[in-house]
Amino acid sequence: MKSCLIVDDSKVIRMVARKMLEDLNFEIEEAEDGQKALDACLRKMPDAILLDWNMPVMSGIDFLIELRKTSGGDAPIVVFCTTENDMKHIQEAMGAGANEYIMKPFDSEIIQTKFAQVGLL
Repeated sequence: MKSCLIVDDSKVIRMVARKMLEDLNFEIEEAEDGQKALDACLRKMPDAILLDWNMPVMSGIDFLIELRKTSGGDAPIVVFCTTENDMKHIQEAMGAGANEYIMKPFDSEIIQTKFAQVGLL
């Protein structure tokens, strides 16, 4: 079973994403900010990370930059899931090492399609 770390400061978003990803047979861990996500990755690197941009403590982009510097941090497939939908943010995310980008709001079809495109399904 593949694992996915859901990183979002919204408990509702984490709950919704968890349900969708559990239906796709992912083992789920959650973090409410980038620092907690980084700590979780240092404990056990997930196969995938669904990542919000705007969070307290450490933003999604700062987390991604730090993740990619760590040992094994190049392995997880990172899918940004955010309301930041301008080209500047998308280019910054991809430049920092994101594999894909999903706009909020999202549904299970979008998650399934994006995860399939990056080889997770």
